[in-house]
Amino acid sequence: MKTYWVYILASKKYGVLYIGITSDLIKRVHEHKHNVVPSFTSRFNVHHLVYFEAFGDIDLAIQREKQLKKWNRGWKIRLIEETNPAWNDLYRTIT
Repeated sequence: MKTYWVYILASKKYGVLYIGITSDLIKRVHEHKHNVVPSFTSRFNVHHLVYFEAFGDIDLAIQREKQLKKWNRGWKIRLIEETNPAWNDLYRTIT
């Protein structure tokens, strides 16, 4: 079964946030960290993986990504801090 990931990147604690979806979390975060594609994350140095969720169904993952993107900033910050209160870069935990 394929896994799909919804993730949040941050520029720093309480900094700029980016929400994305991917089927290969390690590869996608690596691309963000190394500015492989000129994008929002490269422009604003949004490179720290601070939150992620796994889904077995692409439709559920897309639905969750859209839901999180509609949330206000305070809700997103609370979500991050529930599992990652120090805003550590979680990339090392998945590689």
